[in-house]
Amino acid sequence: MARCDICDKGAHFGIKVSHSHRRSNKMWKPNIRTVKAIVNGTPKTLHVCADCLKSNVIVRA
Repeated sequence: MARCDICDKGAHFGIKVSHSHRRSNKMWKPNIRTVKAIVNGTPKTLHVCADCLKSNVIVRA
């Protein structure tokens, strides 16, 4: 699971360029954590990025 359930942050794609300027494809994934959170009064398992966890967007169970 590489997508945040809260902010919908996902993987980014680009080109990695080495010192000799050889180019290859690269994927940057977000820091996704599986946490139990309170949603509408019931605990649910969510996939949440570290930025949403730090900013207290969700209430952990």
